[in-house]
Amino acid sequence: MTVRLAQVLAGGEKGGAENFFVRLGGALAPVPGLEQRAFLRPHPDRFRALEGAGVPCNGFRFGGPLHWLDRARYRHALRGFRPDVVMTWMNRATAATPSGDYQLVARLGSDYNLKYYRHCDHWIGISRGLCDYLVDGGMPAERVHHVPNFASETPTVPVSRTAFDTPDGAPLILAAGRLHETKGFDVLIRAMAGIPDAVLWLAGEGPEEPALKSLAGQLGVGDRVRFLGWWQNIASLLQTVDLFVCPSRHEGLGSVVLEAWANGCPIVATRAQGPEELIEPGETGLLTPVDEAPALQQAVRALIGDPPLRSRLAAHARARYQAHYSQSVILERYRELLSRISGRPL
Repeated sequence: MTVRLAQVLAGGEKGGAENFFVRLGGALAPVPGLEQRAFLRPHPDRFRALEGAGVPCNGFRFGGPLHWLDRARYRHALRGFRPDVVMTWMNRATAATPSGDYQLVARLGSDYNLKYYRHCDHWIGISRGLCDYLVDGGMPAERVHHVPNFASETPTVPVSRTAFDTPDGAPLILAAGRLHETKGFDVLIRAMAGIPDAVLWLAGEGPEEPALKSLAGQLGVGDRVRFLGWWQNIASLLQTVDLFVCPSRHEGLGSVVLEAWANGCPIVATRAQGPEELIEPGETGLLTPVDEAPALQQAVRALIGDPPLRSRLAAHARARYQAHYSQSVILERYRELLSRISGRPL
């Protein structure tokens, strides 16, 4: 008996959740007995990736409440698919999706305003902290499910260490994410002032880019910070650099932590919710207080100066990823969840 799954995303052209939407859809496509359809904004690259993986797509603008015609088209197409389970991603898609003769499952990657989610039947939190947030917000605990992300496991070619005019032999640090205040990249740039000779590759784009470039110039580290822009294949960078730094002030899960683990890259992160939940200090990475550049600087310098420690942290982290967060492990959790809430075996 087939389980029909609709996945709904109203996200932008670029973003971490948007990347994982494609990754999960493609990974679920071969599951026997599961039929999927994606409902999303018609970004050509995302359509090509999903349909190339065997996931049919329907495109909609997903505007606000005033775009009633577009919402009506979406809801008509959704009903026409006759789903057993509808999984919505983030606020806009969830608000646009009514209750129906299906199980409505909202997947949360951050502590969004719960007013958009109260009409759902089940909720997925990608971290235990988000699950606690949902339960504390009034969602029934028995219908709140913890299912983390998994990293891209597609083989990739590492970027050259001398790319982006990087001096040969310089200690090489990577940070990645939307250039937004919550990501704490300003703290990392402040820390760079006390990490001589190191070069930072900062992959991402966002509203803070001009301020971050200005700060790097003011602190005299502008010649050692490379702004790479949006980078689709983060694994190609992780396999090149000496360490990854996640300086976030707030992070729901810290999917970049899992990406670093999967690619054998040692990590320093702040004690934001997601990274603190994932990382065992001294075993799978190092943790520092949020918003404290001196502590972050000290941890980064410690890893740069201790290659055996970097190797040990990377090996332990990769083993943790394989045991608890790999694609095969997380797909099994989705398979079991979809089977249980639909009442049909998968």
